[in-house]
Amino acid sequence: MEFVMKQALGGATKDMGKMLGGDEEKDPDAAKKEEERQEALRQAEEERKAKYAKMEAEREVMRQGIRDKYGIKKKEEREAEAQAAMEANTEGSLTRPKKAIPPGCGDEPEEEDESILDTVIKYLPGPLQDMFKK
Repeated sequence: MEFVMKQALGGATKDMGKMLGGDEEKDPDAAKKEEERQEALRQAEEERKAKYAKMEAEREVMRQGIRDKYGIKKKEEREAEAQAAMEANTEGSLTRPKKAIPPGCGDEPEEEDESILDTVIKYLPGPLQDMFKK
């Protein structure tokens, strides 16, 4: 029992010394081990990415088979066709761009040949028109 107590206290005091800022045991191979660990992590990450890229490629082949079977287009293809259709529609459009001014608007001075009275007289019945013309 005494032996167990010494081990417990001995380990605890060593840890307490480290926490209080005491000298830590230096591992001469620590840098090498850390480098190996980092390399293993990088390699595992690359393998994981390759695995998922392969799985996604298989899924895309399956998706393309379904698209071909049912005549479905990819989202990008549909968007490209919609964009092309929009551009084609604007080429022969009957509407004008918002800022464009049609020719002849504002170029000529306005001439008022008829007065308002003449315009009103046009819409009156025949005998009344004659009465106003005299």
